[in-house]
Amino acid sequence: MSISTAFSATAAIYSSRTSRILLKSLPTKPSHYPRIKPNSAHYITRNSRKDSIFSSYHTRISDRSSSRCKTFAGVALKKAEAAMTVAAAPICVEDGSLLVNGKVVLEGVPQNVAVYPVIDGLPSSSAAFIGASSSEPSSRHVFSLGVLRHKIWWMIPRFGSSASDIRMETQMLLLEVREESAVQDDDSSLVQSTDNNTSYVLFLPVLEGQFRATLQGNSANELEFCTTHVSEAIFVKSGSNPFELIRDSLRVLESHKGTFTRIEHKKIGLVGVLGMLSIETLLRVGLEKVLKEVTDTFLVSLLEGGCSPKFIIIDDGWQDTFDELNKEGEPCAEGTQFAIRLAGLKESSKFMESGADMSCHDLHDFVKFIKENHGLKYVYVWHALVGYWGGLLPSSEKMKKYNPKLVYPIQSPGDVGNTRDIAMDYLEKYGVGLIDPEKVYDFYNDLHSYLSSSGVDGVKVDIQNLIETMGAGHDGRVTLTRKYQMALEESVARNFQENNLICCMSLNSDSIYSSKRSATVRASEDFMPREPTFQTLHIASVAFNSLLLGEIMVPDWDMFQSHHYTAEFHGAARAVGGCPVYVSDKPGNHDFKLLKKLVLPDGSILRGRYAGRPTRDCLFVDTLMDGKSLLKIWNLNKLTGVVGVFNCQGAGCWSLRDAEQQDPKPISLSGSVSPRDLEFLDEITDERWNGDCAVYSFHTGSLSRLPREGRQQVTLSTLECEVFTISPIHAVNDTLHFAPIGLIDMFNSGGATEGLSFSNDEPSIRIEARGCGRFGAYSSEKPTRCTVDGDEVEFEYDPDNGLLIVKLEGECRIKNINIYY
Repeated sequence: MSISTAFSATAAIYSSRTSRILLKSLPTKPSHYPRIKPNSAHYITRNSRKDSIFSSYHTRISDRSSSRCKTFAGVALKKAEAAMTVAAAPICVEDGSLLVNGKVVLEGVPQNVAVYPVIDGLPSSSAAFIGASSSEPSSRHVFSLGVLRHKIWWMIPRFGSSASDIRMETQMLLLEVREESAVQDDDSSLVQSTDNNTSYVLFLPVLEGQFRATLQGNSANELEFCTTHVSEAIFVKSGSNPFELIRDSLRVLESHKGTFTRIEHKKIGLVGVLGMLSIETLLRVGLEKVLKEVTDTFLVSLLEGGCSPKFIIIDDGWQDTFDELNKEGEPCAEGTQFAIRLAGLKESSKFMESGADMSCHDLHDFVKFIKENHGLKYVYVWHALVGYWGGLLPSSEKMKKYNPKLVYPIQSPGDVGNTRDIAMDYLEKYGVGLIDPEKVYDFYNDLHSYLSSSGVDGVKVDIQNLIETMGAGHDGRVTLTRKYQMALEESVARNFQENNLICCMSLNSDSIYSSKRSATVRASEDFMPREPTFQTLHIASVAFNSLLLGEIMVPDWDMFQSHHYTAEFHGAARAVGGCPVYVSDKPGNHDFKLLKKLVLPDGSILRGRYAGRPTRDCLFVDTLMDGKSLLKIWNLNKLTGVVGVFNCQGAGCWSLRDAEQQDPKPISLSGSVSPRDLEFLDEITDERWNGDCAVYSFHTGSLSRLPREGRQQVTLSTLECEVFTISPIHAVNDTLHFAPIGLIDMFNSGGATEGLSFSNDEPSIRIEARGCGRFGAYSSEKPTRCTVDGDEVEFEYDPDNGLLIVKLEGECRIKNINIYY
């Protein structure tokens, strides 16, 4: 008789150079199963339980449909159902097994693998590092453990049924362990009874010195980790709440490693206003065309429609570059666009071309013009971490002070072991003009000081993971990445007033765990309007990637188009994502009805407090491809919570699983939403909370009252979504109960509520609210009167559901709403 466990995992892909040593995670023969012992958990093979699945993992991939191919990198999740004990036990290796809280997580651990407890202000048993040693020197060792990565640039989640499904380059692994009576005799069928006692184990492959670690599985169902000869390769910690576990683990690593800073200690740049992304093709045809099409058409039409963008990102195309391989006016040979190199720091001559009647002749004039004439407050520009796609032009007199050398990237086995990236393949062929690491700060400082003097407020720095392929001769990839990262962050801090930096194509652990100041990061592959199967993948990828990224930076969900057929889907996701919001609409082609659900008339947005992440019941199910699960994303505001529900099924597939892709077919699915979907609910409640919540449905306009364990049903078709505002109900007195909802015509309604106080004298309630429009609240009794900033106003009240509505007029400033009973 043995207690059985089923594994599933999420992984993200990173490259590394190591050799291989194995560590078994799942036994493959019945004779390997240990008998039941106190305080231990034992496992069954994948064939023993038909319902055993991998939860999800993030992996890096290459984009095969675009000339600017990008990739995913991310988080890995693993699921296990096992007998467990509640009492904490040390993380240790005992009798060849890795035990966490008394449960066997890995079996067949070789003798060269060791566990080192972390004692940085923690109980010695609560966290540990796993390391290993090898008798043979190598730059790439593989020791068995487990998680996954996808493209060289990006991350995605992925799902499977055994350790062999864990791809190379996994960067995070989360295990779910459920206590249940799951016992079987050698030839008996499985008998199971479950309860709600669940715990989680987190594996984070990290950096140590000049080296990094990743996780992967193999065909023998063994879990491996890739690293060098180090003692702190894999961080392990357990806990009862997966979100607290990830947060607390990164707190420990932040203190212990000292190489990165978590988001709560960073100065966050521009994220709270509507922005726009300029169209790259226009930038290549001259300033006059840009002014006419982008500013006069785009900005004016947005302003006239009641949406006031406050920042613009000038995308790739503005720089002074040189193409060594193609003659001007002739079509480019395939892949040669990646060999174009930066020839100077200033804008290109084409960008400066203008007609006789134009008053703008350079970047400074352009930035000044759009700020003074169109109400823009912030202008960002794009550049690559190495200057441009092909780096700097070594023969350029303007670039020689930075000592660029032509270097040919070398992709690691992890980079090419998943989905190859076309951009990297061509960069390997044509080479990169790499800035001398000792001169890289000078390059950034010169570039950024020129941009700042031209009125530019910040930068979007792209193609960052390219550095990982050029570490040879520079003390390795981790060292080179840190030099570039530190120089970039120091220059941004020196030249721009705010921490106005967006990092892009940077989802490898080298960059993530070297981020001291960088506070905003693109969290997924691009929004691709012409790729119908990428829409749901985009939403699910960012949500799962944010489990890790959201603790260190603000995840950037990329731009989207308000007139796109999936705009409602993408807009709602960004409303709950706690992220910047910007669009790349074609000039004059906007859906203002949609934009006004996201943006206030003054251009500000109602942004959540955290990164939007999957709810706990979504962490270990495939919300993209299992054909039955809805994706739910949660966030908190100051006084309310929000849950977005998305049907991502039937419209796409994960990269690296193309063989399983089926023809897109709409699927109608049902699920439920509960106050329990909100984590950290105690942060927005006080002693007046009675345990019930008001739940407002954005699209249906319905308001209901639910206990904390209650559930509300929702049914959605493919690419449909719903957003629920969940507000704790406060007991003002024995009969009067109240909960603010917010601006009910905006996706994240509760983001408008800034303050709430009560008076028992009349009684009365005071709300501080931001913005304008219909402000809703739940009230168990009808008020006698309402005032806004001291002026009495009319209100609506529905006695059937308790919905109270007060209209806020005028400017989008903080207003005081007083409600009297």
